[in-house]
Amino acid sequence: MNNAWVLTVLLCLSVPLQEGAGNEQRPNILWFVVDDMSANLSCYGETVIETPELDRLAAEGLRFTRAYATSPVCSPFRSALITGMYQTTIGSHHHRSGRGQRRIQLPDDVRPLPELFQQAGYWTCMGSGLPGYDFRSQPTPRDRLGKADYNFDWDREMFDSHDWAGRQAGQPFFMQVQLHGGKLRGDSEKANANLVQRVQNELGSTTDPADVKLPPYYPRDPLLLTDWAAYLDSVRITDWHVGQVLQRLETEGLLDNTLVIFFTDHGISHARGKQFLYDEGTHIPLILRGPGIAPGTVREDLVEHIDVAAVSLAAAGIPIPAVMQGRDVLAADYSTRQAVYAARDRCGETMDHIRSVRTDRYLYIRNFLPRRPHLQPSQYKDSKAIVQRLRQLHAAGKLDDLTERLLFAPDRPDEELYAYREDPWQIHNLASDPAYEDVLADFRVRLDRWINETGDLGPESPEIYAKEIADELNVINPASPRFETFRQNAERNKRWAAEGK
Repeated sequence: MNNAWVLTVLLCLSVPLQEGAGNEQRPNILWFVVDDMSANLSCYGETVIETPELDRLAAEGLRFTRAYATSPVCSPFRSALITGMYQTTIGSHHHRSGRGQRRIQLPDDVRPLPELFQQAGYWTCMGSGLPGYDFRSQPTPRDRLGKADYNFDWDREMFDSHDWAGRQAGQPFFMQVQLHGGKLRGDSEKANANLVQRVQNELGSTTDPADVKLPPYYPRDPLLLTDWAAYLDSVRITDWHVGQVLQRLETEGLLDNTLVIFFTDHGISHARGKQFLYDEGTHIPLILRGPGIAPGTVREDLVEHIDVAAVSLAAAGIPIPAVMQGRDVLAADYSTRQAVYAARDRCGETMDHIRSVRTDRYLYIRNFLPRRPHLQPSQYKDSKAIVQRLRQLHAAGKLDDLTERLLFAPDRPDEELYAYREDPWQIHNLASDPAYEDVLADFRVRLDRWINETGDLGPESPEIYAKEIADELNVINPASPRFETFRQNAERNKRWAAEGK
């Protein structure tokens, strides 16, 4: 990165803002929202790479060790985040839905956070946080809004700009810094090679695939090792970008009056990560720094990502809507959550219906479509070189028993139960062990109660599924291989559903 050029820009930008900085009483709120990245940071125990900027942020603020996404997929996650509501409650739980003729409307009493901040006098913005750079941390000739991937209709006017620089003197801002994170590594070997070259040029070193530590159910295949090394390098670029934005805030005299919240939208995109309810898919980093937060604080209680919405409103002095399901975990009278919940539903053409409950010790997962395999045919998943390689190794009989059982079994258990503190990779399913019958019974009650109390809207009807698939096919080039793969997978899903599978 051309750090000297970036800092010069930041110094120039700081001049007109300094005059009003001292007049700001209400804190600014700045989110770092990062795609496809697990908690592979030094401050969370990652040893292969170093993340000095995020480590410093954690040292100067509060780090949550057990924060979880309520959805392991980007658009349902973001719909839940920006409303502080479970995606299953507001009807935004199916990935990339409501984008065609069938529009999704929020309930009347649920409003996106930027609207609430605007009404309170905040300048609302979404972009890279670095003028001249985009969400991929690359130089760009024009600034633009960042990623807004909600599964409901929203008004672009709820964002005043792509950056806080245009606000009035003394006006507080609500900024979303959107970063590509783990998506920087791409889906192909060529994309990873390009990223490695970029990292070498900009950071001066790359991660050695031989040093990579894979989860135990992934084979130490050269392609998978190289891919994970590229993923770790995407974490390093993210760390650099965060550091530059924090430097800008400090240069402009804004850092100490800004609540900075760093988190990711779900875990790494991999065969058992993104889209699934294991730790690899739902456990996310969550770091806060700002007014009133004691440096070096670590909390181990369970939190959900929708809590970020309530925390942000409370910090700005904006009343938290009574309907909001997220909680202000920084409030003096906050009572810690006894359980957190997550849901996986349709992703693209691939139907699924999975729910989970996590307590202090156990993770319970219910598969409502147990006759389907873990790795269902999926145009998105199967376009990835790592998944293609896993399928090749499976076909050749070169995978060990653990990988075969977890990734390629022809069906799934109805229920899964893991003592995740002792079993961090969720390998040993205790659901069939008679010693855990009482534990299992308790989780069944917990999940059924949550489904009923939160109004979980569940699966789509066959008619709605057909409309969503038709809408998606309308925007895919019919001549592309993706079109036919998507269409065939959709037909298979319809057939399986008709067969009760």
